[in-house]
Amino acid sequence: MRRHLLATVGCGVTISVSTIAAAVVLAHIVAGIITDPGSATRHGAAIVTLCALWLLRAAAHWLQGRLSQRGATAVIGELSSQVLRSVTSLPPRRLATDRDAAAAVVTRGLDGLRPYFTGYLPAVVQAAVLTPVAVVVMACYDLQAAAIVVIALPLIPIFMVLIGLVTAERSAAALAAMTTLQARLLDLVAGIPTLRALGRAAGSVQRITELAAAHRRSAMATLRIAFLSSLVLELLATLGVALVAVSVGVRLVHGEMTLAAGLTVLLLAPEVFWPLRRVGAAFHAAQDGKTAAEQAFRLCETHAPVQGGVRVPGSAPTIQLDGLGPAIEPGRVTVLTGPNGAGKSTALQAILGLTTLPSGPVRVDGVDVADLDPTTWWHSIAWLPHRPVLIPGTVRENLELLGPLADLDRACRDAGFDDVLADLPDGLDTQIGRTGVGLSLGQRQRLGLARTLGSSARLLLLDEPTAHLDAALEQRVLQAVVARAHAGATVVVVGHRDPILAVGDRVITIGAVHVSS
Repeated sequence: MRRHLLATVGCGVTISVSTIAAAVVLAHIVAGIITDPGSATRHGAAIVTLCALWLLRAAAHWLQGRLSQRGATAVIGELSSQVLRSVTSLPPRRLATDRDAAAAVVTRGLDGLRPYFTGYLPAVVQAAVLTPVAVVVMACYDLQAAAIVVIALPLIPIFMVLIGLVTAERSAAALAAMTTLQARLLDLVAGIPTLRALGRAAGSVQRITELAAAHRRSAMATLRIAFLSSLVLELLATLGVALVAVSVGVRLVHGEMTLAAGLTVLLLAPEVFWPLRRVGAAFHAAQDGKTAAEQAFRLCETHAPVQGGVRVPGSAPTIQLDGLGPAIEPGRVTVLTGPNGAGKSTALQAILGLTTLPSGPVRVDGVDVADLDPTTWWHSIAWLPHRPVLIPGTVRENLELLGPLADLDRACRDAGFDDVLADLPDGLDTQIGRTGVGLSLGQRQRLGLARTLGSSARLLLLDEPTAHLDAALEQRVLQAVVARAHAGATVVVVGHRDPILAVGDRVITIGAVHVSS
């Protein structure tokens, strides 16, 4: 950001100096030719100088635009990464609350920062450099014209502030509307397969049309303010230039000033107002991005991920859930059971460090899980949630989503996924969609199991691992789970079915004080 600002200021100073110098040189060339037509051949050096100044100004504009694009891309990418890191470190329930806002900011909102860097910041620099220097140069040639400009100039910032207050509120409202509309539209699109299966896909057309119309009205309301404000600024700037032109013209007629001075003032007058007009026009284009950036900073500050912490021990850990029975030890299968809603899945999330338990902290080898380094802690865990996380891509990419598997074939056999691979058209290279579209629920469960059982992690957290599996396959999977525990891993299984309870070396009932071994 500092490098971008320095480059922008440097290019702005170059543009300002070349613009003013070119106006002075051009005015003297034209005045000399008009007053003495035969002297055109004597202005060769001045014409070359003028062309060099124009080329310098064009090169500075090009370089400023190029650097601004690069700076905007870097800042947008970094800020998007920070938002994603912050939001994805949230507990699942908090993540569900801020997911829509983060999605709107990252996917579309921060793109509005590009006009801020490529248009607004350069315009502000130009206004800070070119406008005052041009007024000073005008005063050197004609104090009266400079006085007119000084009187008319403050009107533009005053109206910019007034219009900016309205625009800021409108941009915040537009971002909120975009977030809501995008969330509803995504939910609707995600439900289209279900609607098609029920034969009611046509009913979503009307809803999509209504959402599109609402978004269009919000965008048009913002554009309406931008167009009206631009009109006001253009009128004020035109009025200021016209007053200078009338004053100069009258005095030229009466011979009260030289032609060179008059032309210099006339050429500089538009340059005085131009940066402010550009600031006003770029302000509206950049306001949406600034609003999105403020939302992004809010998400980053509120949900800053924890960095550092105690290193995770190298061996399989012993876990203590305060208030929920004895410690969970390595080499044994611990089953968490209880009625629905008792907090079994929440206990797994607490072990991961994603949430806290009302009964007390979770301790890993005597260390509070909140004090552990989250990155190394998560790398030591293989977690199978109730719904396995699957991404668009090949089956192989989903199996190795969390890293390569030590023995892919064995992991697939233990999970019963080898039978699925045999039926897939391209085997491991078969493409699947979001959340595993293309596979049945049972096949998705087997894929998630293969990924977890094939991991070399020292801690296995399994949430209803045998859901959607038949009895024979359930026994095969449970035998593999027991084998991992006997090999020295710490294994925690959530379940309530008898086969799962039967393989537990220790069964802890959540929601009741009951432990069996």
